[in-house]
Amino acid sequence: MNTGTFFQIVAELGLPIVATIGMGMFVLIIMKYILGGIVATAQLQDNIITQLDERVKSMNTEIVKLDQEISQELGLPVDTDRISRADKKDIRKD
Repeated sequence: MNTGTFFQIVAELGLPIVATIGMGMFVLIIMKYILGGIVATAQLQDNIITQLDERVKSMNTEIVKLDQEISQELGLPVDTDRISRADKKDIRKD
C-alpha cells in the first residue's frame, strides 16, 4: 500500500476506524496461526489414537486365539460365544 493511499484512507475514515480495521486484521492473522497449530496437534493425536485402537483390536484377536489354544490343551470346552463376539478382522500388518 502506498503511503499516500494510507493517508487518504485515514483522512476519509478517521484514524480510530483505520486502527480498528488494522487490529482486527492482526487478530485474525494471529487466530489463524494459533488454530493452524491446534489442528495439526489434533490430527497427530487422532493418528496416535487410531494406531492404539488398532493395536487393541490386534491384541484382542491374539487373546482369543490363546484362550482357544489353552482350552484345547487343557481339555476344556472352547468358549464359542467369546469367539463369535470377537472381531473377526485381524488388524495386524504382518
